[in-house]
Amino acid sequence: MSTPILVLATGNPGKAKEVQSILQGVLVQTLKDRPSIEMPPEDGETFADNAVLKAEHVAKVLGCAVLADDSGLEVDALDGAPGVRSARFAPGSDADRYTKLLEVMKDVPDDARGARFRCAMAFARPGAATQVTEGRCEGQIVRSPSGQGGFGYDPVFALPEGGRTMAELSSAEKNGLSHRGEALAAMADVLKGHFSLELS
Repeated sequence: MSTPILVLATGNPGKAKEVQSILQGVLVQTLKDRPSIEMPPEDGETFADNAVLKAEHVAKVLGCAVLADDSGLEVDALDGAPGVRSARFAPGSDADRYTKLLEVMKDVPDDARGARFRCAMAFARPGAATQVTEGRCEGQIVRSPSGQGGFGYDPVFALPEGGRTMAELSSAEKNGLSHRGEALAAMADVLKGHFSLELS
């Protein structure tokens, strides 16, 4: 029997690696494996809006099961920014974006640097209603980056327990604590029913 394929509606290899490490018995592909697909603008007001938009668009184009997420960082001192615009907070690399964040927050005191990662995940497939789950992870923004793992804002986001940043966690630790891991765990029954697979 051939390995079932789940298309992840992203070109971000970090996201694909996280999802692949959680799913067993399924091959996760990204839009880099389907370069002909043009994505619509992510102009939703919420993470869920954008996740559904991406999942349903790709599922319609390919005619197969598609998982999409939209996630980002909400910082209390910035009134919830960058939020749904986390990936567009600054041009350039992940480091450019978190460097700008640290600069913007340089005068914010330690007791006012609360933040959270949020993720909405949507599973779309032809002939069925789209399923949406959400996850969140509370923490705070540190004053300088630390750690070599993860991606995005992980090097500047510290967890309450132990004070380590997301980028200092192993993949297994991050999957057990992250917003994306929580959203995917909440999607487990839907995915298991569709693929007849087990989740680690």
